[in-house]
Amino acid sequence: MNHDAAMAVVEIKDGIGKILWAAHAERYSKIKNDHYLNQAIVDEAMTYGPFKKVVYYEKPWLKKTRQFYAGQYGTAFSYTELPSWHLEHFGIKIDEYVKHHDSHAAAGYFTSPFNEATILTVDAIGEWDTVSISTAEKVWIERKETIKYPHSLGILYSAFTQRCGLKPAEEEYILMGMAAYGEPKYKEDIYNDFVHQSPFKLKQNLHRGLGDWHPEADPMDIAASIQSVTEECLAGLWHRASKYGSRNLVYAGGVALNCAANKVLANLGLFDNIWIIPNPGDAGSSLGCIAANEKSFINWKSPFLGHNIEGEYPVDAIIKELKENKMVGVANGRAEFGPRALGNRSLLADPRGEDIKDLVNAIKKRQKFRPFAPAILEEDVNDYFALPTGVKNTPYM
Repeated sequence: MNHDAAMAVVEIKDGIGKILWAAHAERYSKIKNDHYLNQAIVDEAMTYGPFKKVVYYEKPWLKKTRQFYAGQYGTAFSYTELPSWHLEHFGIKIDEYVKHHDSHAAAGYFTSPFNEATILTVDAIGEWDTVSISTAEKVWIERKETIKYPHSLGILYSAFTQRCGLKPAEEEYILMGMAAYGEPKYKEDIYNDFVHQSPFKLKQNLHRGLGDWHPEADPMDIAASIQSVTEECLAGLWHRASKYGSRNLVYAGGVALNCAANKVLANLGLFDNIWIIPNPGDAGSSLGCIAANEKSFINWKSPFLGHNIEGEYPVDAIIKELKENKMVGVANGRAEFGPRALGNRSLLADPRGEDIKDLVNAIKKRQKFRPFAPAILEEDVNDYFALPTGVKNTPYM
């Protein structure tokens, strides 16, 4: 019941949660960022049942008050948009509801290696919240600051995603990739027209987009401009979060997927340790709502939590293909829980080949400017990459 529906099954013993399984609805329906659960994902979840409790990641009636305020009357008054109505069709009854940003914060903190931290959550919108700062100690999370709709950094970025001809609330990662090829020529115009930087506030509601703003502009330059504005606004939020004294930061919400911004932010040196769960968006909140409701840490070991394809990993065969400058598709073991391919459902290629970049993009039918994720042994990473301050390793990109 969001732009990336998901389910998670967690077993709680002695105050610690063990993730038995977690998956995205899109992997079963084959509809990218599927908003709704489907029978196939529910059936797989049920193989881990029966369940003692079902928890949902936001409070739908509170969300409906915001939808009414925003003039979304059809959605606000629709009973069929209630998660309880939707899940009844699968024989599932929701026992508890957790607020959207509380689910994000818990997904980040309770999977982290910390027992105290400051938590910063930034997304498009929850029920009303768009930014929240919390402090955490042991199993207790306390909200300290909140920015509410319509003042949303996530909505701002989505509006510019749409302005550049991309699909909002889905293709922001493409806009981030475009930014590297442009110049931030319109940064001051964005501030003048849309943004108060400190404290962050929007000058107008951009939930329905910004139209054909600067129609003459190169989309690459618009992308570079909004990326720069986003990084500066996020830097202000990181500074606000740092005032609560912890040297540990948990960063959550869909905006935390902007890895280009994350490098800039980490290099601010405001925190010694930074944790971003590999699934910081709404899908990851399927874990967070359980952790928040149970006040239980989650024993996070890896993001490989989904459907299992059993079989031997043909290492020698893969190496042979890569040496011949061929691409290799891998589908082995448990699927990644998160939006990034991290090796178990991935296309592999040797980056030393001169034409391999174009070949990968052609097969994936994607734009030439799109970036790639390098995979490297941890002991070799510092020979090739300069890790940001506070980041000791990057196992999940």
